[in-house]
Amino acid sequence: MTDLIIKICGLSTEETMQAALDAGADMVGLMFFPKSPRHVSLSEACKLADMARGKAEIVALTVNMDLDGLSRINELVNPDIFQFHGSETPEACAAAKVMYRKKVMKAVPVSEQADLEQAQFYSIVADWILFDAKPPEGSELPGGNGVSYDWTLLKGLDLAKPFMLSGGLDPSNVAEAIAKSGVTAVDVSSGVEREKGVKDSELIRAFVAAARGAQAVSGSNFS
Repeated sequence: MTDLIIKICGLSTEETMQAALDAGADMVGLMFFPKSPRHVSLSEACKLADMARGKAEIVALTVNMDLDGLSRINELVNPDIFQFHGSETPEACAAAKVMYRKKVMKAVPVSEQADLEQAQFYSIVADWILFDAKPPEGSELPGGNGVSYDWTLLKGLDLAKPFMLSGGLDPSNVAEAIAKSGVTAVDVSSGVEREKGVKDSELIRAFVAAARGAQAVSGSNFS
């Protein structure tokens, strides 16, 4: 049986980072995007990354960041994975992977079946594909908007690389999302917040428990 991978993204305090680690999150995401309410400074990110190192994979989320910014994150925070959540090209993903010797996760926005096609191009170079909901009209944030899409679009999807379901997940619907999509990896951000940008430790624990419970119920899907 393949274990379900759970990623808690947009962590910004020591309390909620500890909650994610104690709950058994496999990946923890740090947001480097000033427009986001989940943005962390480099000094804050270093403290949070030190808490997680060796316990969960550290994911640095960036949006169309220049090489200077990526280099500073790589040197100071030393993440395990760079998550590119903007319009970065496959070539840019490949270049970062070689330059920083880190795994790369590329977010692909989804609202309909045709949107899945661009994932094929990124799957050649990225280590992970993250399928997130397309942001609402006028939103400045490419993700973390709390909106979802038809999870059945991912059912039976054959990619060269592992992929993750994101977008509108929370403790109350993650089990349904896993069942409908058949995915073996899920990501949450706004769904474990008590207000925008403010994570809630209890919701984090509830999300992880609900996701693990879904795996136990439908374990045959993870073989």
